[in-house]
Formats: sequence, C-alpha cells, structure tokens
Amino acid sequence: MLVEHCYECHSAKAKKLKGGLTLDSKAGWQKGGDSGTPVIVPGKPDEGLFLRYVRHLEPDMEMPPKKPKLPDALIADFATWIKAGAVDPRDQATVEVKRADKSWWSLQPLAKDFKYPDIDGFIDARLAEQKLARRAPAKPQALIRRLTYDLTGLPPSQPEVDAFVAAHQADARQATEALVDRLLASPRYGEHWGRHWLDVVRFGESNGFERNFVIDDLYPFRDYVIRSLNDDKPFDQFMREHLAGDVLGKFDPSVEIGSAFLVAGPYDDVGNQDAVAKKVIRSATLDDMVTATGSAFLGLTINCARCHHHKFDPIPTEDYYRIRSAFEGVVHGRRPLATKEQTQAYNASMGPLNKERAQVVAEQETLTKAIETKAKAVLATRKYPRPKADTLLTEEIIKPTEARFVKLTMSATSANPKSGDGGRISEFEIWTDEATPRNVALASHGSKAEGVKGITAEDFPMAYSAALTIDGDEGAQWYIGTPAELVITLPRVEKIGRLGYRTAKGRVLRDNSQGATPCEYEMFVSLDGKEWQKVADSYDREAWSPAHAFERVRKEVTTPDEAKQLGLLSRQLAEVDRRIAAVPKLPSAWIGNHQAKPEPTFVQKGGDPTKPAGQVVPSSLAVLDLVTKPYALKADAGEGDRRLALANWITQDNPITARVLANRLWHYHFGTGLVDTPSDFGFMGSKPTHPELLNFLARRLVKHGWKLKAVHREIVLSQTYLQSADFDESAARVDKDARLLWRFPPRRLGAEEIRDTLLATAGQLKLEPMGGPGFRLYRYLANNVSTYIPLDAPGPETYRRSVYHQNARASVVDILNDFDLPDIAFAAPKRANTTSPLQALTLLNNGFTLDMAKAFAARLDGPDPVTQAYSIALQRPPTSTERAAAEKLLALHGKPAFCRALLNSNALIFIE
Repeated sequence: MLVEHCYECHSAKAKKLKGGLTLDSKAGWQKGGDSGTPVIVPGKPDEGLFLRYVRHLEPDMEMPPKKPKLPDALIADFATWIKAGAVDPRDQATVEVKRADKSWWSLQPLAKDFKYPDIDGFIDARLAEQKLARRAPAKPQALIRRLTYDLTGLPPSQPEVDAFVAAHQADARQATEALVDRLLASPRYGEHWGRHWLDVVRFGESNGFERNFVIDDLYPFRDYVIRSLNDDKPFDQFMREHLAGDVLGKFDPSVEIGSAFLVAGPYDDVGNQDAVAKKVIRSATLDDMVTATGSAFLGLTINCARCHHHKFDPIPTEDYYRIRSAFEGVVHGRRPLATKEQTQAYNASMGPLNKERAQVVAEQETLTKAIETKAKAVLATRKYPRPKADTLLTEEIIKPTEARFVKLTMSATSANPKSGDGGRISEFEIWTDEATPRNVALASHGSKAEGVKGITAEDFPMAYSAALTIDGDEGAQWYIGTPAELVITLPRVEKIGRLGYRTAKGRVLRDNSQGATPCEYEMFVSLDGKEWQKVADSYDREAWSPAHAFERVRKEVTTPDEAKQLGLLSRQLAEVDRRIAAVPKLPSAWIGNHQAKPEPTFVQKGGDPTKPAGQVVPSSLAVLDLVTKPYALKADAGEGDRRLALANWITQDNPITARVLANRLWHYHFGTGLVDTPSDFGFMGSKPTHPELLNFLARRLVKHGWKLKAVHREIVLSQTYLQSADFDESAARVDKDARLLWRFPPRRLGAEEIRDTLLATAGQLKLEPMGGPGFRLYRYLANNVSTYIPLDAPGPETYRRSVYHQNARASVVDILNDFDLPDIAFAAPKRANTTSPLQALTLLNNGFTLDMAKAFAARLDGPDPVTQAYSIALQRPPTSTERAAAEKLLALHGKPAFCRALLNSNALIFIE
C-alpha cells in the first residue's frame, strides 16, 4: 500500500519530497515530517497523524491527495499493525531532507481546533509520553520573586513578599491572579519587556561601523516601545507602526515615532565619492531593513536570498528584492516629529521671516551677478607668474627683515575658495637670513604658536593644535579653525629671509580632501605684535582652481560702494538669520526621511548593485501565498503605500507572524522558546518541541486582539509556570534541560536585571522620571571616529533603570557586558547565557558593586543586620548556616564587606 499510494511523494525517489516526510524506511516515519507531530506512534493508532490523514479526518490534508479514500479494510489493517507495535523490518536509511518547501511546518495555517483547552494539557501530554510529570507548585516566596522579576525585571520588597505569602495561604489562586494583575499594570512591566523587544529589533544609539557616532535623538523610539507595552497596544498595530508609523499617524508623534525601527540599526555614514561604493553602502543599508523586518516579525531569514535563491527555505532571490522595494525610499536621518498644531504655529512664525530672507538674498544675488560679470572679463586676461600653492611646501622668499612675530592669514583652502578655515598645516617654517639658515620657528628653539583649532579631542588636548606646526614632526597636523590665522612668537628678534608651510609629508592629498591645503594667504611680520607689515601673499600665484581664480578676481573688481552694499545686505541677512534662529525649533528625532519617488528596484546578480537584472515591484513573499492574502503594487507605487502594504500583509491573517510572537513570549517566560531559534522558523532553525501548543498560543494571541498582557496572564497562571524548580535526577536523565517542562527552568538574571537589582538592594534605584535622554556609563569622545571609555565611578545621575542607558554599539560597560549584554551590531533575539571568571571578578571588584555595597551597608540600621540584609536582598530570613557565616564576616570585616559578599551570592542573581 505504501509503495502504491505514498512513495510518489514520501520516499527517497520522490521528485519533490512533500512535508519533509519519508515512508520508505522505518527511520523515515520515526523521524516524522515538518509539522513536528509524530506520524505513527507504535501501539497507539489514534495518536499519530498517519491514520487521521488516510481516514480523511484532517481537512485539506487527506491522503493520498486528490484521490479516492483508501479502502476501509486496508486502513483497518494498518491500524492493527500500529496497535501491535508497528514492527518495520526495513532498515534502509531515508534521504535526508536538504531544504524546506511550502509544506514546512511554520508556513502552514493556524489550526482552529485543539485537543486541550489550556497550556497544561499540551505540556502534560508530552510529559506523559516520556513518563514524566510536573513538579509540585512553587512555594509562595519563590513564586513572587519569579513573577516579579519575570514581569518587571526588579525584585519584590519584603513587605510585598509578606503580603503575598499571607494572601496565598488564604487563597493561592486568587492571590496569584491579583499579583499578576498588579505586576502587569506596573510601569515597570513596559521597561522590562521593552528591553526584550529592543534586543529583537537591533536598537542601538550609535550608527556603528568605523565612525560609530552617538545618535542622541533615537531615545524617543525606546520610550515609544515602553509606553506601547505599558498601554497594552495591540501588537499587530504596534508592528504596523514600526513599518509605516509616519503613514498611519502623520502629525501624531506618539505613532509616527514607530517607524524609527527602520533606521535603528547600524548605518555606514562614511562619505564616499566613488559611485560604486555609494551603491554598495546603500544596498547594505536596505539589506539591514529587510533583515530586521524578516527576522523580527516573520522569523524568516529573507536576507539569505539577497545573492541567490535561499539555500534552505523556499524564498527566491526575486522575493528578497520585492520586499526590499518597500524600503527603497527610506533614508537614515532626523526630521521633525511634531503635531499638526505645532507645525502650523512654526510655519506661521517662519513664513514672514523666510520671505524677508528671500528678498535680501535676491538683492545679494543681483549685486553679486553684476560683480561676477566684471570679474569674468578681467579673468580672461589675467596671467600669474608663479605656481600655485603646493601640498609639500609652499614657500616665500622675502626681503631680509627683522621680526619677532610672524603671522599667516588664510582666506581659502583647496576645498573652499571662500574660507580659510578647515585647512591643515603640518609644519610652518621661518628661516633666518644668514650663511647657514636656521628654522627659528621650531618649538625646540623656544618659539610658540597660536591659532584656533577646528577639531578638539577631549582625551588629547594637544591634538590638532597650532603647536603641531612647529614641533618638527611633519606627521601630525593643525586643523585650522576660525579665524584662519597662525601667529608664531620667536624667543628673540631674528633677521628672516624665507617663510613657508607644509601640508603633507611625502604624499599628495586630493584637491577635495576636506580643505587639506591653504592656498590663498597673506604673511606679515612684526617687532612688537601690534604693528604688522605684509611681506608676502599668494595673489601672484596661479589659482588652485578656476573657482579660486574667480573668487580672487571678484574681490579685486568689487568697488567700495559695491562692497559697502554687500556689507549692508550681509548684516541684514545676519539679522534675519538671528530672528529665525530665535524661533523655537520643532521637536525632531532620528526617525528617517522618505523620498517621494523611490528608485526602481532591480534584482542584483550575486547581490552586486552594479549588476542589475530584471525589475521587480513591491509585493509579498510567494512562499506564504497559500496562507495569507498576497499583494503586488505597481512599480510607481508611492513610498508610504509600499511600506503600509507590507505592514498590513505581515499583520493581517498571517500565521507565521502570530507563531513568532507567541514563541517570543514563551521564550522570555521560560528562558527557551518552544522553538529555540526565535528569529528563524525556517529549515535551519529548530522545530517546536510542542507544535500544537505553539499553534494554540498563536491562536489565543489573535483571539485576544494581539494584546500581550492577556497571553502573559495565561502563561504565568498555568500550572506549568507555577510549578517549582526542584531538581529530579531521574527526570533529568530523560530531559536534562527541562525542555518538556517537568520543572520550572531556573535562570540567571539578565545583565540589566543584575545592575538594577544591585541598585534596588542598595536603596539607590531611581524609578522616576521615566524616559527621556539616556544616561551614559562611559565617557564619549568623538573626533573623526568615536571612542567609548568606561566610567570608573559612575555617579548618582546614572542610578536609573538600565533600559535607559544610552546603549551605543561597541561601548563596553563591565557590569553589563560581562553578563551577556549583547553588542547590537545585529539583532539579539536570544541572548547568550555564559558563565565565566570575569563575571565573578566584576561582581566582586567592580567600583559600582563596591559603591552599592557601601550604600547597602548604610541601610542596615537595626539591631539584627543579618536578618535585615537578607530581608532586603533575598526577601527571606537567613538559614542557620548563613547566619553563622554572616555574623563571623561582620565581626571580622564589618557591614560593607558583609554586604559585598551578599551582593555576590548566587541566591541574589538566580531565580527559580
């Protein structure tokens, strides 16, 4: 029967293996298919899927497909065989499935009917298969600690524990429900669960890559996440706002900020003049958006189809670019985030000022054009006898002159014909007029240099300073600020005959290299530093470029009256600009900008943006066409319409979205998801341990209107969650990691929970105000690149919840990073859970821990410090053994040492 009716689709010789199931070997049906549910359960004919399919009891899964039902007698023979133990002498190995197709378990519709009415039924059934059973209910002291950390990320207080224990003794269920409702209503809930979501969406407050500058105005997105979770906003709406908040909530900052999700990832902001490099950077930027969207909402690695068809999941390259086309108009950056009323008021203030400014600018342009016409006529006949300034050495031979002060003023650089600031000088030389000339400008001779620098480095005060021009080292450079003027003071009067400066050492910098070379200048000397005599200038040198030549001549042909009028107009413009600057600016944030007409999207061969193939239009993933309502827009669809269509497709009747979110909730409650690869539900991810339960939770989520708190409530009030964490050796031999949940899996606190617990135990945690700009546990230094230096002794201004730390990429904070805070160059849907010596050393010796131990000690003001300390830190009395050790430590080393030891106990940072 199998050969005749099943091998066509379920054997090693099948042209296309269906459902990942092979029936041509015993190993094949033992392994099962993509659904994760057993096909045949020996001895139990009613529990496997095989008989249900051949009996046509599962809608849309009747086997064999599109053929008449098998004879009842044949089905009865199979039932008898299964009941007798499903003895199968076939021992040949089935072909290992290499990739998924549309029958993959996660791509199927959500079931509507379930065997069990609640979570515990599914868990108990799997436990029974392995002859396991749940543990007894957890003790109330352990339970309140577990629930409080799980839902808020903070420890309970001793009075809260005492009240719950008393209520639990009277009515355990009622007390637990009341506790859960109180915790879910706490603003601390959104702070804790918001941190989970920020991990998933790769939120970081710097742009990453080599420059990695802090983004100071991305924190409103973090506050939006926290606020949305506290408000129990339907999560489908929440996800839509991530992709199209600016479309759904134009002029509503509380909604519009959601689309900052698109630009919350790493972003390469290094300027590049090469057209190919620009395309590569842009392609990588869009890939980040596709990756974040696919992994966070769909649990699919869509990005793996960027260069070729997905190697493991049924996602063709064309579909990758169809999804990417939704983001073609999104550009990183900041823009106003204001209400309609704020915008109208701002425009009303700015309208007349902008009009006035335009009038002044128009007068300037008219006068300037007249001057430019004269300048062009002169320029046509102008010739220059000397070569232009040189990057290696620009030198002036002057009439021998006595001087103690030398001044160089610069009015243009190679990058800017109208300004001398922004240039660079590595060495300035002043040579004496004598048989053996000396460079008397050198600091080693006692000379000093003064000049404003255009760049500062907090950690290197001498960096980029004018002093570098006389240090005799041509490597380091002075970055010229405003005014663009260098003054050298010699230790004594010298007779000088030659002046010069260098920009580069043995290398020629490009003309457009950020004003590398001052090219329009004047040189002066003085005996007293007050009266100056010009000894040289660049005006008879060839101009650096036609633009420089024109600017030089323009100055020459401008008459005094024209100069006076230009000055007047310039002052008028400055006054208008001053009044414009005084108008309060609209609130803004790093939420991205949007191009009205996005670029067309082409498939890129091998992911190479220089090799475009066929054009694609914004549309959905074909792999989900059978279980969702697919869409396809026109190639010229509006930018916002593209993102909104994608957002609606992801959130409306999409079974994989509900499964992914339900699994994330389970993951954070139990430490591991039913699928332990929370952002990969494809072939390379894991299959669910309890597939029917996952479907059940996804269906419950949808039924609750995508509101998370109702699902939280069902999970944490289940007997599976409420059981104890007690260890059982025999059960552990069967299921060592408790994936089947024969006990509640104990866990170590996360990085933020540990820091927040230390603050709370020490009585230093500041819960208000919520939100706003984050604090820093590092010193931030920004020049051309960024440096993050951990603070040795962070002060009370940092004693807020850790979710409000300005989490810059690549910043290192020992108390957080050593306990597995991820560096979110990528999303972190599942944090590492490591154990290392660094953790013990950090918790024992970190300056923050020592400060908290001292503050904790100051709280112990009662007659029994041991009991008081255990009550504050662990919300329980000490055991007799603990008391003896504590009293000995107190007697020998005092309260701070005792508190330091207690802050280092496993009991503080583990929950069970």
